[in-house]
Amino acid sequence: MDRLEAEAEQGRDPATTPDVGIIMGSDSDLDVMAGAYDALETLGFAEQTDFENPPQSRFTFESYVVSAHRTPELMTVYGETAAGRGLDVIIAGAGGKSADLPNMTASIAYPIPVIGVPVQEKSVDSVIGMPTGAPLTAVDAGKSFNAGLSAGQIIAREHDEIEQALIEYHDSLQGDVGETSRALHDLGIDGFREHDA
Repeated sequence: MDRLEAEAEQGRDPATTPDVGIIMGSDSDLDVMAGAYDALETLGFAEQTDFENPPQSRFTFESYVVSAHRTPELMTVYGETAAGRGLDVIIAGAGGKSADLPNMTASIAYPIPVIGVPVQEKSVDSVIGMPTGAPLTAVDAGKSFNAGLSAGQIIAREHDEIEQALIEYHDSLQGDVGETSRALHDLGIDGFREHDA
């Protein structure tokens, strides 16, 4: 907590601080949350593990384990210092029936946007259950890759490089579908199944 508060007090140039924060309630959530890392890296973000010595990449993200129930003070400090440490968006994942990390972080870090990731299907209602006036964006259970893309979309509103990376990623998906469609047509169902196996 002291580290986060000290970082917030530095008034660093936003170009040298993490743009996106990824937090999760437990390290057991990491397998699901790894999709957010993958999406951000696909868009050209690098992981920043040292606040004082950022990587060469202009766009970076950080990650922490922050439990709403076991470490509520850490969650509060993380949310309160997010803007001062240069974060533009937070991705928060939590599992279980009481997956409170995304919505509590959204309340504390407001107006920084928070994208909630229900780590399990049973976490969906808890993550999306915010009252009117306390917004939280959320993706479907386990879809942290989409949360990473959504964070990229938010950053892209002010940074052409990320917008271009999003367009290139989307175009690659269209190309993949087009190739699959052509193969199915040209090979027929039996040939396609053999080719795909």
